[in-house]
Amino acid sequence: MELRSHAGELVGRWSGENSLWLSPTEPVREAATKATVTTAAAGRFLVVTYVWSDLGKRHDGVLMVRVGDEPSPVDMVWVDSFHTGGKFMQFAGSATDDGSIEASTTWSAGDGPDWGWRIDLEPRGEALRLVMFNVTPDGQESLAVD
Repeated sequence: MELRSHAGELVGRWSGENSLWLSPTEPVREAATKATVTTAAAGRFLVVTYVWSDLGKRHDGVLMVRVGDEPSPVDMVWVDSFHTGGKFMQFAGSATDDGSIEASTTWSAGDGPDWGWRIDLEPRGEALRLVMFNVTPDGQESLAVD
């Protein structure tokens, strides 16, 4: 399924497992997650709201994905109670050959160079996969959320 032309088919309530990696050397942390997908602005945006937990603490977030075909400097906006520090993260992105949308941004880790963050939103037939990667300043990616 090509996400941009079939975004409306993803509308609904979803549930599954959330996997969180704080670093490649630490064990994965797993918890149940629930998401609701809606469209906004005449179907030009997909809005994903979700809840999950880590070590018994509830977290939530919102991902807004632009699904229009015209070029844009911002294709995703994300906020999350665990990851984004109370700030909007804006992502530039594009559709991939398999119909997913991937988008990237950078974030400040304090002193030193900026790090990267990439989000992939992948329709999988009757399922929806949201995957996030942390990217070191030298370009090495590691799985952060699945």
